[in-house]
Amino acid sequence: MFDLDPMTLLTIVAMGGVTVLTRCFFFISEQPWTLPPWAQRGLQYAPIAALAAVVVPEVVMTQGHLIDTWQDARLYAVVAGLSWFAWRRGVLGTIVCGMLVYMPLKLGLGW
Repeated sequence: MFDLDPMTLLTIVAMGGVTVLTRCFFFISEQPWTLPPWAQRGLQYAPIAALAAVVVPEVVMTQGHLIDTWQDARLYAVVAGLSWFAWRRGVLGTIVCGMLVYMPLKLGLGW
């Protein structure tokens, strides 16, 4: 069915071994291990940075190019969502508010 040459098989096994070793590294050690304070502080911002890295390009770009018009429903939905979040600090309300602005503009006006 599959014709694997020895080098491909060796690569797959080696990658699997490295994956298992790196994921089990913390279980292999007998001593408790903690992150230094600077790393713990940095990890507090990791989810926010990851979310921004995913959401911002989706909002300001279309097919790899920056949006060149103000008639884009995403821009107004972001402004509405950010306004709600600044006012109420609620994530669910932010999503609902953004979608209440986005859907009529997208479906009604075709933005």
